[in-house]
Amino acid sequence: MSEIPRTPEEELESGLSRKQFVTAVGLGALAAPVVAGAAAGPAAASLQGRTEPLACTPGSSTTIAQTEGPYFKPNSPLRSNIVPAGAPGTKLTVSGRVYSRSCKPLAQVLLDFWQADNAGTYDNTGFRFRGHLFTDANGAFTLTTLVPGLYPGRTRHIHVKLQAPNRPILTTQLYFPGEPRNNTDTIYDRRLLMNVQTVPGGRTATYDFVLNVP
Repeated sequence: MSEIPRTPEEELESGLSRKQFVTAVGLGALAAPVVAGAAAGPAAASLQGRTEPLACTPGSSTTIAQTEGPYFKPNSPLRSNIVPAGAPGTKLTVSGRVYSRSCKPLAQVLLDFWQADNAGTYDNTGFRFRGHLFTDANGAFTLTTLVPGLYPGRTRHIHVKLQAPNRPILTTQLYFPGEPRNNTDTIYDRRLLMNVQTVPGGRTATYDFVLNVP
């Protein structure tokens, strides 16, 4: 089944306080301090980087919101590596920075990631391929995961929620260039394409977020 848009929930999220969101992802008192399986087939093997610049520039548009889908789960673990021990697949390192509208790097932004495993299945009973982390003093983050499998009806993607301290939540998704299903997925948006490169031992992907923060 395809993922179900949940725009009303996203609108509700935008009004949540930092404390409420932190509690939702399981941090509680830590509020003060932010894909699985091998990519299958020739299409995945031919992933190429996008040509758009990643760095924030004055006047950059803020990162667009997208549907949460049906599989978000609160209380994810605090960790930068969301790969379960022994999980098969192609290693993927996702990194980037989070900026304000004025291109100021944002520290202590909470990022909560979740994705499908190698078979395109989400873990809804545990926390496989789920976790959250914070940006550092330079607004940077790094996530270690695996390239996600294909979920029925969707192109290859990674979910993420972001929240700067005392700011609304942004829910969005990240995509892979060169995927055939990018042309048929009605949720896909090229503005959310990561820059994906093949490297020894796996792949790297980069994406810089711009939040609606002055």
